[in-house]
Amino acid sequence: MTKVIIRKKDDRIIEVECDGHTNYGERGEDIVCASLSSIVQTSALGLLMVAMVELDMKRDDEAGYFKFTLPEKLTETQIIQTSAILDTLLCGISDLYESFSDYIELEVENL
Repeated sequence: MTKVIIRKKDDRIIEVECDGHTNYGERGEDIVCASLSSIVQTSALGLLMVAMVELDMKRDDEAGYFKFTLPEKLTETQIIQTSAILDTLLCGISDLYESFSDYIELEVENL
């Protein structure tokens, strides 16, 4: 099971942490893990390349671990862009969770 923790501060997502493999299917053929990974990694790319935000990232592919944290200081434009990207990430993960809750644990924390 993959545990996904979305951390919010002042109603904005500031951190995303994914830990573990979903184990829905065989390694390399796990469509749930691939879907979740695509959502999270595409969002990280959007933050890096579209919003031009430098993320604090930690990654361990073997363990199925990926975490990224936004910096505390963002421009007003970056706040708008990061909010749109990360709110979309939460919509995608929530939708996936609804269909595959035996393989994904989703937690939203308000700091």
